[in-house]
Amino acid sequence: MYKISIIGATGYVGLELARLLCGHGGVKIEHLFTTSAEGQQLDALYPSLRGAGLPPLETYSKEAALSSDLVFTALPHGAGGGVIPELYRAGGRVIDMSADYRLNDIAVYEQWYKSPHPCPEINGDAVYGLCELYRDRIKPTRLAANPGCYTSCAILACAPLMKSGLIDIHSIIIDAASGVSGAGRSLSQGMHFTEAHETYKAYGVTTHRHTPEIEQELSLAAGEPVYVTFTPHLLPVKRGILSTIYVNLKDGVTQEQLMEVYTEKYADEPFITLYPKGELPELKHVNGSNRCAIGFAIDKRTGRAIIVSALDNLVKGAAGAGVQNMNLMLGMPETQGLTAPAWYL
Repeated sequence: MYKISIIGATGYVGLELARLLCGHGGVKIEHLFTTSAEGQQLDALYPSLRGAGLPPLETYSKEAALSSDLVFTALPHGAGGGVIPELYRAGGRVIDMSADYRLNDIAVYEQWYKSPHPCPEINGDAVYGLCELYRDRIKPTRLAANPGCYTSCAILACAPLMKSGLIDIHSIIIDAASGVSGAGRSLSQGMHFTEAHETYKAYGVTTHRHTPEIEQELSLAAGEPVYVTFTPHLLPVKRGILSTIYVNLKDGVTQEQLMEVYTEKYADEPFITLYPKGELPELKHVNGSNRCAIGFAIDKRTGRAIIVSALDNLVKGAAGAGVQNMNLMLGMPETQGLTAPAWYL
């Protein structure tokens, strides 16, 4: 039984990590660290966890964290600046749920996040934690950078096509919509019920910080620089991301050719669901699960493919992907603790 610690346990990602790990079977949560509710029980904040036998919330301690076999850092970007390097340099295994180690280029991070990188010295040691692309590199690493939620939804939908020769890789438009839990637990005016309910809005237009992450991974998949138009939207729902992606097709490309590319890439992937012609994913098909669902249609009139992908931003877009990475890093079956289907209702 592996021992696990979570730093930043009181946020939504910390909650979801605790929920998933409680039903995992191969790990035990040893420490739950927080800066806001020390001495309390996590189930006092989230009564859904009552009876789970979790340890009390406590102030972070390097020694306590290093007594675990792996540490999740579920902190905002920049907040793990001192913690992650000291754990990593002391030999610990860390999965960082923030954006701090996702971008390969320090200058790109500082441009988009408007702050100095917390530890450039170890950035090159981090492995981007999207298992479907980097499984073999994740297994031996001691520092995994868990992907962003929007990015996972977009990258998984687009990556198989980047070297297929079937699309114009320089014409990609990604319209994505997320539930309000994607903004985290901290209060802001736009996340209040009366502000978010019964409306639908675009935000972060041309400036959203997941843009360079998507471009980085699609560029690596293509073998050349790729730039995308990415526009996120806020949905008046609790959770889930749905991306609608538009790509220009090369002449004569068929539905069957696109499906062949996706099938070749994802046929054996346990957490990717490919939809047959005429069907497209919805949020209720994925919420509560660690699955990413992908479907597409071809608009012959315009010569475009419209790809629709969906995932739960708190599971496959965050905590579930983190557990998937943990399983690989600790030598357990990749699917352990993650096989439950979506809730639907």
